[in-house]
Amino acid sequence: MLKFAETITEQPCKMESQPNRYRKNSSRQQHDTPSVDSLGRLAPRDIDVEAAVLGALMIEKDAYILVCDILKPESFYEPAHQRIYEAIQTLGASQKPIDLLTVTDQLKLNGTLEEVGGPAFVVRLTSNVASAANVEFHARIVAQKYLARELISFSSTIGSKAFDESLDVDDLLQEAEGKLFEISQRNVKKDVTQIDPVITSAIEQIQAAANRTSGLSGLESGFHELDKLTSGWQNSDLIIIAARPAMGKTAFVLSMAKNMAVNYNIPIAIFSLEMSNLQLVNRLISNVCELPGDKIKSGQLTPLEWEQLMVRIKYLNGAPMYIDDTASLSVFELRTKARRLVREHKVKMIIIDYLQLMNASGMKFGSREQEVRTISRSLKQLAKELNIPIIALSQLSRALESRGENKRPQLSDLRESGAIEQDADIVCFIHRPEYYYHSDTDPSGKDIRGLAEFIVAKHRSGAVKDVNMRFRANFARFENWIEEGADSFVEQRVSKLNPVDGQAVTPNVVLSGGTADYTTSSDEPTPF
Repeated sequence: MLKFAETITEQPCKMESQPNRYRKNSSRQQHDTPSVDSLGRLAPRDIDVEAAVLGALMIEKDAYILVCDILKPESFYEPAHQRIYEAIQTLGASQKPIDLLTVTDQLKLNGTLEEVGGPAFVVRLTSNVASAANVEFHARIVAQKYLARELISFSSTIGSKAFDESLDVDDLLQEAEGKLFEISQRNVKKDVTQIDPVITSAIEQIQAAANRTSGLSGLESGFHELDKLTSGWQNSDLIIIAARPAMGKTAFVLSMAKNMAVNYNIPIAIFSLEMSNLQLVNRLISNVCELPGDKIKSGQLTPLEWEQLMVRIKYLNGAPMYIDDTASLSVFELRTKARRLVREHKVKMIIIDYLQLMNASGMKFGSREQEVRTISRSLKQLAKELNIPIIALSQLSRALESRGENKRPQLSDLRESGAIEQDADIVCFIHRPEYYYHSDTDPSGKDIRGLAEFIVAKHRSGAVKDVNMRFRANFARFENWIEEGADSFVEQRVSKLNPVDGQAVTPNVVLSGGTADYTTSSDEPTPF
């Protein structure tokens, strides 16, 4: 080391101006952000701290382990410092020693030694550092300065584009959201946690589940066999519910939303990308009031049906259910809205109908599969961040229709990306044999009238199993399966909404008309 240093001519210089002095046959690289903005302000940087970090990495053998997750080459403002850190990064990735000699050799191999100012500049970095004790703290300063420069560059670019009246403002907003999401993700770091507090939290969760009458640790869906299998929908889980068109995906989540919001008073949010909020509510009314959907749309109700509508719809009034029908919702918009819903309305679960209609605008992808991969990964990250379950509906590929007799869906049928299967904690399918057999019985003679198989095909923390449910097509409604048969089931369910007090709701008088004000308690009807 001494012999190496003696060969270098000592030239005192100021650290920030040093790279220009030593660089040969190379023009100074341009920064992502200008050194001086329009107001004459310098871009955020701290050259001395950058030099201290690089020097510490070369004098302390374990220092790189502390900063490798914090810094990357572009985090440094000086191009010379970027090249030196690239060399250090290469050595670290190869598990080679990092010191003055190895870094200098790596710079030679990279062809950037003269570009950074020669061996003299590298030596000067180490000579100005006495200790590597604060290298992690200094690295975070460098990272923060870099993020500040990125934000300045981003805001400058967006500001310039905003003055261009030929650009669509909505597209510009999507681009801005995408870029901000990228910048924010770079700064998302979570330190490791010692196991003791995690054990305490786990015990508290188990105790809370034991004290609940349902015996579930998660959110109740209202479907008893499904709740037993999953122990309720768990926080931070991404649940995918997939099916072919007309299988009843939306009907299922609406039935579940009704159970949770009305029966259990659990705040939920529904992002409907396929239907408007009015269409969704009409289907919900049909579900709750047990009135055919075509009658709801046409308004051709009998006096008794009108009374049934006015009595039962009161259960929806004030229910903690929030609907957003933004078309072509981006994952970045969803993130913003979800945070607000959780913060302002204490939402405990989010439902998305459906995943393939989402986009990741503002980001560029080589294929739709890559975009879907980004969407599914973002949904899982959002579920973890908000610590709530997120249920996303998904379409299945047409390959299922050409499989001959066996139309039961499987994981490989998930459309557009295998990342959906990988990112999800639970993957479920809805299968109605009656739809394919066009008969009341299957080939074995089993009665399949109203049968809906809810297939749990992937369960990260539990068993995989089929759960039978009953689908009432005229009301677009899913219900718990009752083994006694359809007749006893219908008899039990007449004019009943699963009210909280367990009492059936029945119309009290036969009316000749109805009232549009369902919040009033007046017995005097208003004619149509």
